[in-house]
Amino acid sequence: MAEFPTNPARFDPYKNFNFRVKWDGKYIPAIVRVSGLLRTTEVLVSRESGDPSNSRKSTGLTGFEPITIERGLTDDPSFESWANLVWQFGAGFGVESSLNEFRKNISIELYNEAGQMVRAYRVYRCWPSEYQAMAPLDANVAAVLIERITLQNEGWERDTSVVPPAQT
Repeated sequence: MAEFPTNPARFDPYKNFNFRVKWDGKYIPAIVRVSGLLRTTEVLVSRESGDPSNSRKSTGLTGFEPITIERGLTDDPSFESWANLVWQFGAGFGVESSLNEFRKNISIELYNEAGQMVRAYRVYRCWPSEYQAMAPLDANVAAVLIERITLQNEGWERDTSVVPPAQT
């Protein structure tokens, strides 16, 4: 079987710099890094009575690692607004978080060099567990300010409706 069934003449993998992240129906600007999608399933080990030397393995709980998204500091309030739904300073006792709105589904889309979507993932029931408004300041470094959000999630899946277009 060809490595790329849609484009059998392709030999190189897709480059990792063509991606976009979307939530609330809009693309989030200036994203420079998204951590990988990682799923792990516990291994349950058990033994049958009378069989002291052999163990059996079966599946346990499946967990999904948090996703960290970084971007250059912009005037877009997407990261901060979402983080404020989880906790907001001075909101008053019992209303620091918006329990009915703080979980969101996000989409991570991958594009080829021609700007055509080749793969997408849907990540479900995300919420920010960590928000960094800006990176440490250092006058001796030539770098841009980075804003970071870490999202807990309850699972992800590949969007199988996205099929890579044939390349000519």
